[in-house]
Amino acid sequence: MKPKHQTPTGHWLPRAASTKSTMPWRAGPSVFLLVATLGLAACSRFLPSLPAAQVVDPKPRTPTMEYFVKTFADLPGWVADNHAESLPAFVRSCDKIEQLPKDQKMGNLREMGAVSDWLPLCQAARIIRPGNKVEAQYFYETKFTPYLVRNREVAKGLFTGYYEPDLRGAFGPDNRYRFPIYAKPNDLIGSDLGQFDHRFKGRTVGGRIVDGKYIPYFTRAEIEDGALSGRQLETVWVDSATDAFVLHIQGSGRIILPDGSHVRVGYAGRNGHRYTAIGRELVAAGELRLEDVTMPAILEWIDRNPIAAVALMRKNKSFIFFQIVDGAGPIGAQGVPLTPGRSLAVDRAFFPMGIPFWLDITEPGTFGAGLLRRLVIAQDTGSAIKGPVRGDFFWGHGREAARKAGLMKDPGEFYMLLPRTAARPVVIN
Repeated sequence: MKPKHQTPTGHWLPRAASTKSTMPWRAGPSVFLLVATLGLAACSRFLPSLPAAQVVDPKPRTPTMEYFVKTFADLPGWVADNHAESLPAFVRSCDKIEQLPKDQKMGNLREMGAVSDWLPLCQAARIIRPGNKVEAQYFYETKFTPYLVRNREVAKGLFTGYYEPDLRGAFGPDNRYRFPIYAKPNDLIGSDLGQFDHRFKGRTVGGRIVDGKYIPYFTRAEIEDGALSGRQLETVWVDSATDAFVLHIQGSGRIILPDGSHVRVGYAGRNGHRYTAIGRELVAAGELRLEDVTMPAILEWIDRNPIAAVALMRKNKSFIFFQIVDGAGPIGAQGVPLTPGRSLAVDRAFFPMGIPFWLDITEPGTFGAGLLRRLVIAQDTGSAIKGPVRGDFFWGHGREAARKAGLMKDPGEFYMLLPRTAARPVVIN
């Protein structure tokens, strides 16, 4: 083992005499800038997730991000992608980045830079001719440095998919449309626990004030039993409790109205209770094998067991509130429309919104024979998306998007692309 020394910024580096791409940089969870508030898009999945990032004393399984500087030649399949297809998504993220103070850090990793490091990249991206693959590839290769991301010594992590479901609904209830989609209640108060104690940075809760005390907000079961009835919070009504639950899992959706038109609903808030993956509950009960847990398999089980399904879904105490939104696509946690096939949900405890990632994962439904290698932009997050090597790929809406999202549950790797201007100088002894 090579002797180690500490850099002035406190990151441990192995002694090195060159800039080889195998140089790891490690950062524990407590050094990551949390830019998430309670307003995160709920891309939670049915599937078991990686362990959540902790801010207490390190334990053996606590996620710890390591990152290795690479070259673009190291990125599997890099030249085969049409990088121009990712630029519209990146420019949408730039719209938000450009609104931030120039001296604000994009993350607590030096390599992530400050907003001022990203502004020239945004300007350069805007002048690339639409659809020009050569210019787009040159832009990324000359403006960014790629880094392989690992969770401690493990490079592979879990990658799932999500989509925008279509539901049948109406603005008023009747015998068919009986299940309400609620707006965010005005007595729901979100609290960032990190403001009270740095050990809880990244943890948020939702509650309400009763008799001068801050108590947890209503659970899913309590809300379904009528805790919010009579407050005129029903935004729309849908015809399926299962479809409503799926909407909560995906975080956004289209409501197809009786006349054939539609409205889009998006995330507005959550009750603050911990998300429970019902796929994991089915595995624990012996109803499904872990390797068989996919969204289609779960929905099939729900269809076969409608009474037991109610109790199953209530095990997930987390409840999502929605609002009607305008635009051509669902809005992600960054506040920009998501782009099918180019938007990714990541853990904001480790990554800021708007940074590009190179994916090296398996194409769902190909039984491992196909590869999904493409450039995507971090524009969303979710309560089941935890850990430094964890991603949720947005497929869009429609039957094919639903199919691929439901089947996607595979290990893979990804590389973050960060500004060259913020790269760490190599220490040579």
